Amino acid sequence: MPYLITIDNTGEMFRCKEDMHVLEAMERAMCRGIPVGCRNGGCGACKVRITVGDYVTRKMNRAVVNATEELQGYALACSVRASRGRQRRAPGRADAGDGAQVSSQPNRRRSRWH
Repeated sequence: MPYLITIDNTGEMFRCKEDMHVLEAMERAMCRGIPVGCRNGGCGACKVRITVGDYVTRKMNRAVVNATEELQGYALACSVRASRGRQRRAPGRADAGDGAQVSSQPNRRRSRWH
């Protein structure tokens, strides 16, 4: 089931399949709201804070996203996939303050990521 991802600070919207990482879907849609780095979870360039929505992540470098941040909804867009159930919200680069805000929702519903 595709999810609608919205990057709040740029207004960009794109679809993301459940088996695709958000960063990959953003690049395929030719959007630029989330910074791109190594694409492998090591550099932290694509760090976002998810405030609305369900998601699953693969293992993330603790030097980039520590356990406390993960509990607060921070994740790496290259390592996170939208999932059924909740909406998502995340603010782009954590060290950039209010970075890219991103949302994902199944089909027509909207969720947000910062």
